[in-house]
Amino acid sequence: MKNKTTGKLLDQKDIKRAAWRNIFFMQATQNFERMMGLAFCHIMVPIIDKLYKNDPEEHKKALQRHMQFYNTESQFGAVIPGIIVAMEEARATGEDVSEELIVSTKNALMGPFAGIGDSLLIGTYQPILLSIAMSLCLTDGNPVGPIFFCVVWLVTVIAWQLFTFRKGYELGIDAANTFFNNKELTEKLTTGMNILGLMVIGGVAATTVKANIIYKFVSGDMSIVLQEQIFDKIMPALLPLIVTLITWYLLDKKNWSAIKIILAIVVFAAVMVGFGIM
Repeated sequence: MKNKTTGKLLDQKDIKRAAWRNIFFMQATQNFERMMGLAFCHIMVPIIDKLYKNDPEEHKKALQRHMQFYNTESQFGAVIPGIIVAMEEARATGEDVSEELIVSTKNALMGPFAGIGDSLLIGTYQPILLSIAMSLCLTDGNPVGPIFFCVVWLVTVIAWQLFTFRKGYELGIDAANTFFNNKELTEKLTTGMNILGLMVIGGVAATTVKANIIYKFVSGDMSIVLQEQIFDKIMPALLPLIVTLITWYLLDKKNWSAIKIILAIVVFAAVMVGFGIM
């Protein structure tokens, strides 16, 4: 039944239910054929049931169009199902919203939002939180580290998904245009997050990567501690920086796997310890 005040078929309870389904199920049913398609359809089922309860044919078509291939970054991408819910509601109320427009909107948005979400959240925000968490428990195994990460990550991500889903619904198709048409805002946000991420990762690498020279050069009464008297004078944490840069180079440029990197570090460390160098 249409709300006489707002002219809408859906109420706040319907939107909240769909938003929570998005949080809990978007990553639950991935497969190689449709990726998140089944999960997206599961999110839309209560919406479709209400919008098209008196139109079995349109109900069937809606289920079919939302079972198609879908794949994006689920946190930033929460705005997409919000937009699609608004478009389905507009279609159900008789507005000029075609099936092709709904499907093409999903297809057009999932790529850009995947790129932004992977860059800002998975590639920047998550490593920052992990770095802070690891620094809290690295030396003595303090459980505060993993607890900190789980609590902060879950609270911020859930709040963000609820917010973006609701905004997507409220703005409809204009939600995407508002963001993507403002290229200056997009570039500033991306650049700022990347700078912050690099600063945090650099600080964590300097404090957590252990690569100290223990070898002493002794000649008669003269004794030179290489780490303190040479390397630290050139640049504090120089060797951890070198190790970090070499690791990055092998991962990014040479396409080494993480397991291969770990084994190489273990072998290198064993050799250096065996010769009494590090």
